[in-house]
Amino acid sequence: MDLNLLRALDALLQENSVTRAAERLGTSPAAASRTLARLRRAVGDPLLVRAGQQLVPTPRALELREEVGALLRGCDNVLRPGAGFDAVHLQRTFTVQTTDLLLAGLAGPLTERIHAEAPHVDVVFLPEAMEGGPALRQGVIDVELGVLGQLDPEIRTRALTRVRLVGIARTGHPLFKGRIDARRFAAADHIGISRTGKCHGPIDTALAQLGLRRRTAVVVPSHTSAMVLARDTDLVALTLADWLPGTTAAMGLRTFPIPLDLEPLDLGMAWHPRNSADPGHRWFRDHVAAAVRDPSGDAAGSDPDPGQRGNAADRRTGSRTEA
Repeated sequence: MDLNLLRALDALLQENSVTRAAERLGTSPAAASRTLARLRRAVGDPLLVRAGQQLVPTPRALELREEVGALLRGCDNVLRPGAGFDAVHLQRTFTVQTTDLLLAGLAGPLTERIHAEAPHVDVVFLPEAMEGGPALRQGVIDVELGVLGQLDPEIRTRALTRVRLVGIARTGHPLFKGRIDARRFAAADHIGISRTGKCHGPIDTALAQLGLRRRTAVVVPSHTSAMVLARDTDLVALTLADWLPGTTAAMGLRTFPIPLDLEPLDLGMAWHPRNSADPGHRWFRDHVAAAVRDPSGDAAGSDPDPGQRGNAADRRTGSRTEA
């Protein structure tokens, strides 16, 4: 039996009238009457019988009324994207690839947001060991978060926010005894942050345009190790503006504007299109976006995930937060 017959049966059983059922179905009374005849043959029951000027349902029709309605609601839920999704019942693990610096600021607020709605959802954070590879395509990770570089052409992206790089050093660093200009900034010994051991980055390019060079005395693979090293030495590192202010102060560190003309970093999120319409995945992406935009926990005003935004032409390429 096709779905249209079920819808016609539902209308007839709800209305107990061929005329009103025809209006509900957007057809003629004659067509509805022919459909009723087909249904009677299929079910082996008259379904609706004459009682004076009205039609009344048979006992079999009364049995079918709720069952048919439930079947149609189930079919509609199958065909309607995201219908019936309730985060509280979601049991799933999502995997996010991001830098240790973003992880340090997001892990707490993100898990609090998620567990408030979905207590059975877990999150696994992975380092950027697979960036630029097929991890999203292969389903190894659900979301890549950070400054997005080269991605597979089908990957979907969503711009989240723009952040500035700032310098960071221990509170008693000699740099803070005067105005920090480009020359004094370049004269300090620096900590490079690169998982691949790169010593040259956008900072060096901007300094070279001013005829200046800096010494990158140490290269470490993570922002966390750079902050610890900056705390214990007179080396200068880089971090994100207004990121982890409590941790920065507790470690005895202080940030300062970099006296160079640097472009802000564009933070975004990437995922594979097979997950775009999945209601659980969309719900998770919305929470990731809200946590990035406001780690304090106020999700008001965050944009819903458009699901299909972005393509290869929309992405900015370049380094992550290496410096």
